Amino acid sequence: MKIREIMTKQVETVSPDTPLKEAARMMRDADIGFLPVGENDRLVGTLTDRDIAVRAVADGKDPNSARVRDAMSPGTAFVFEDQDSSEAATIMSEKQIRRLPVMNRDKRLVGVVAVGDLATRTTDDDVVGQTVEDLSQPGRSKR
Repeated sequence: MKIREIMTKQVETVSPDTPLKEAARMMRDADIGFLPVGENDRLVGTLTDRDIAVRAVADGKDPNSARVRDAMSPGTAFVFEDQDSSEAATIMSEKQIRRLPVMNRDKRLVGVVAVGDLATRTTDDDVVGQTVEDLSQPGRSKR
């Protein structure tokens, strides 16, 4: 199954210069825990609710003045919309991440695919099971 068939197409993005408090509100209002970070029409990283908690708040940064760039993961992994869902599962397993930005071949953001999308929208139980198992290993970072 192709990524374009299972991805979420409505994607919120955030600028690296956005205050963390505003990014957190965006996540709350959209009921999401992941935002692709874009600058100059290019994907430059990702921000998760966990990034805000661990890289900013836990380190004493003020969410009113700290910026997305202070907590984001730069240089993110991604998948192309015409790739197979098993390729997304492999990337997620290798990188220990739960969500991947989806790009078209012009490297423009067109969606997001999450491990939950793989679990509920594909029929390859072996790939899904292995991916979930790989992501569930204790002590590994999960985005």
